[in-house]
Amino acid sequence: MPRSTPRATPPAFLAAYDAVLAQWPEDTVHTDLTTPYGRTHVHGTGPEGAPPVLLLPGGGATSTGWYPTAAALGGTHRVHAVDLVGQPGRSVPDATRPLRTVDDLAGWLDAVLTGLGLASAALVGHSYGAWIALRYALRAPDRVDRLVLLDPTNCFAGFGPRYLLRALPMLLRPTPARTRSFLRWETGGAPLDPAWCELAACAAEFPTVRPVTGPRPPAARLAALSPPTLLLTAGRSRAHDVGRVEARARAAVPGLETARLPDATHHTLPVGASPATNERIAAFLTTR
Repeated sequence: MPRSTPRATPPAFLAAYDAVLAQWPEDTVHTDLTTPYGRTHVHGTGPEGAPPVLLLPGGGATSTGWYPTAAALGGTHRVHAVDLVGQPGRSVPDATRPLRTVDDLAGWLDAVLTGLGLASAALVGHSYGAWIALRYALRAPDRVDRLVLLDPTNCFAGFGPRYLLRALPMLLRPTPARTRSFLRWETGGAPLDPAWCELAACAAEFPTVRPVTGPRPPAARLAALSPPTLLLTAGRSRAHDVGRVEARARAAVPGLETARLPDATHHTLPVGASPATNERIAAFLTTR
């Protein structure tokens, strides 16, 4: 059994987490799975036995922000949303075996799917979560039924220099005020769920570990991507050049479906995704 070391989670973070979680469907259940890399917290909703889908949040975010997508998919799918180990949320990393490599991430996702009793599932990832989902689909295609990449970062193109420059103070010395300022800049002041904004600010003081990162998958690997894949880009994203992301993805991935969400920015997703966006995801996951 892996040993998980309790961390001092700020009470304000837990209160903010629960405030966003309260917006999930009433039938949502909460599970803690034991994996070789620590305890993974999962929210589940939708009919038991329905086609499964796993939702992966971006770096520094939690599973709770998927509540609009979970509600949209929960009528036709069994939805599982996970807190990434070592990132803000209720998952607890194993102090003796941290996630360090892409192989570790694959082993963690293997354990999550197995712990949920799933041979395979559709994966929907946002930002860093999309990078994890894509990497896993390339390594374990037999366990990925379909793949949805929501404004993915570092999958087909790098971050924009201006985005990195604006993010740097928040990354070097995160504070709630810096997080709020950065989100206002990237979203252009778009209205967002106040409870989610409070949680994002509180996450600045959450004790996290360095996330596993790596290079973008080479074109030869992307050409072999076998699960049906939908790429949804944020038309007003400041994280990267959206046109470059789309062009490189289309050139690399055979049969890729793409759509641009004209009013979305990188950080209005997934919590601020429009009903049409979630309907597009649901339609892609149900098409056979």
